Amino acid sequence: MRIVSLLPSATEIVCALGAAGDLVGRSHECDFPASVASLPACTEPKVRVDGDSNEIHASVTEILRNDISVYRVHSELLRELRPDVIVTQVQCDVCAVSLRDVEASIASWMGVEGRPRIVALNPGTIDGILDDVASVAHAIGRDPCEVVSSMRSRMEAITVRPHRAGPRPRVATIEWLSPLMAAGNWIPELIEMAGGENLFGRAGEHSPWIDLETFIRADPDVIVVFPCGFSIDRTLADMPLLTSQAAWHELRAVRMGNVFVADGNQYFNRPGPRIVESLEILAEILDETTDDSLVEQRQGFRVVTAPASLRSAL
Repeated sequence: MRIVSLLPSATEIVCALGAAGDLVGRSHECDFPASVASLPACTEPKVRVDGDSNEIHASVTEILRNDISVYRVHSELLRELRPDVIVTQVQCDVCAVSLRDVEASIASWMGVEGRPRIVALNPGTIDGILDDVASVAHAIGRDPCEVVSSMRSRMEAITVRPHRAGPRPRVATIEWLSPLMAAGNWIPELIEMAGGENLFGRAGEHSPWIDLETFIRADPDVIVVFPCGFSIDRTLADMPLLTSQAAWHELRAVRMGNVFVADGNQYFNRPGPRIVESLEILAEILDETTDDSLVEQRQGFRVVTAPASLRSAL
């Protein structure tokens, strides 16, 4: 079996299923586990990725005015790799290479013996993520039961544990800083499972753009910031886009020191096995008994780099 994964979460799914040795290619964004870095990258972005949130948004908008995709697939390399299975997605054309991109890149293979099977993932909810694990498993001839069962049991352990007394904290998530976007898809479910009340976005629906005035009026108890594709350092560099707004400092979460920065690139925005770690991070954030020594203070924000189980093991 020869597998090319053009989606970071799919790469993690393949590896979790015990098929890391069958991977022969990856996307330019696939970076976990670390061993996949040695695989050839079959894609690259057409947009600039070194700017701030405003500049990246403007670059994506400009590309989409004149093109149908913000990514380039290296068709010749893909053909040289002779994959039996290519895994991609149809959930978001901006976040990763899409089914349309892949189909266009292999269009010339029509009629060629051994044309690869394309598996297009489309997770919008927690169950959708688990279904995608099963879809990948079936496509590559692996049994998904152990991985899916482990993910379910770990999430259930968090859902049933006692949460803080009193009303659930009202939680606002930020998936893009400028323009402002809240998190949708599976994130509202994760917040509820972790013991919070989700303020913006709906489970199973795309992440919504929101205006700052609406955000201010909601006055959340807790704010969690994890921009799509951004590391913690990049997020912290862009936080002045929010903190420069005078009304920001009047928010309850800001005054109480309940603004958390997490790694959206590695956790929250990857609908694969590590979505469980994303839930664990949220549960830590919303648990009043969390050991603050495990949460870094950086630039006036509380930074959670990974679940406590991983941080304490380092």
